[in-house]
Amino acid sequence: MPKPPLLTELQLAVMRVLWDQQRATVTDVAEALRPARGLAQTTIATVLTRLAKRGVVGHDTDSRQFVYYPRYSESEVQRSMVSDLTNRLFDGDAAALVSHLISATEFSRGDLTKVKALIAEHEGRKEKKR
Repeated sequence: MPKPPLLTELQLAVMRVLWDQQRATVTDVAEALRPARGLAQTTIATVLTRLAKRGVVGHDTDSRQFVYYPRYSESEVQRSMVSDLTNRLFDGDAAALVSHLISATEFSRGDLTKVKALIAEHEGRKEKKR
């Protein structure tokens, strides 16, 4: 399968519905997004059609209706988009991205503890590979 795609904010909102529901019609997606976005079904249909043309979603037919499903996991898309962001804004320097996040974000003690634990876990995996 090709590299996971970079998605717009609206495309991500649609994909989050599909990741949550696994399979959904245009109506299902429109209903899920209605409280936050209030978009017309035609708009949702257009987004899903474009995502299908790009291979981001697939679809089956059920009673003359397309039922869409994600072809990439949420983590695959996140990884791809963060990698692209790191490359474009920080010239591929992940440490610069992390430094920016730490300096630009309010972290609670609990958040910092979680980040430290993730770093320790990552370092532990690297040690096991050696």
